[in-house]
Amino acid sequence: METEKLAKLEFAVQMTCEGCGDQVKAALEQKAGVHSVSVDVGEGRVLVETSLSSGEVQGLIESTHRLAVLKGMGSSETQDLGAAVAMLSGKDRQVQGVVRFLQMSPDRCLIDGTVDGLEPGAHGLHVHALGDLTEDCLSCGEHFNPFGRHHGGPQDAERHVGDLGNILAGPDGRASFRLEDTQLKVWDVIGRSLVVDAEPDDLGQGGHPLSRLTGNSGARLACGIIARSAGLFQNPKRVCACDGLTLWEERERPIAGKGRSNL
Repeated sequence: METEKLAKLEFAVQMTCEGCGDQVKAALEQKAGVHSVSVDVGEGRVLVETSLSSGEVQGLIESTHRLAVLKGMGSSETQDLGAAVAMLSGKDRQVQGVVRFLQMSPDRCLIDGTVDGLEPGAHGLHVHALGDLTEDCLSCGEHFNPFGRHHGGPQDAERHVGDLGNILAGPDGRASFRLEDTQLKVWDVIGRSLVVDAEPDDLGQGGHPLSRLTGNSGARLACGIIARSAGLFQNPKRVCACDGLTLWEERERPIAGKGRSNL
């Protein structure tokens, strides 16, 4: 059985004493899935090597009653091959989230995110072809499907590249997830959009007329353009310290809410 790949997460954490750091480290080290922890109280920095999602790790840190903010993530095995982030928001802003993409190897992409404001249960998650938010999520186009295949599940050979399956929201309306995908590549989706749907994706197996088109996953609840970002161990010239987002050069900046077209 293939060993699950680890990622490194960097958090900014409010810590005022060595005892604070010890509490944070103890909260993390007791959790299965945490491989290593490094705490720098003076810099307010916590590095975690883990197979858990960033939302789960953040929850562990904040269980010590200290605010934590994810600053970046990177591969623990190789140099990052590309990273991106999507800030999701619904029309009424009831559903909001942040989802990050990290190309960990040429054939494996990590998708890590937290989405709040969902109805409890499963919700379809898809990369769409267009980075166009001029009509909110309605203008994002269809699922990203460069090979003209039928809709399917993330483990299927016959699927859209943008088919990422379902995320599961708990009773509090939060879905915290970490997915690994072998078809999606960061460099192919930058400038496109990510959409969360109202209903579960039937993964093409539901027998409904929309099953092999969209997974019959209902209305589009929230969406966001997938923007280039910096991996944890990269140091490009255009990176700012605001949640790892890259500052777009003018020639790269999406115009009027439009990112990548359907190439």
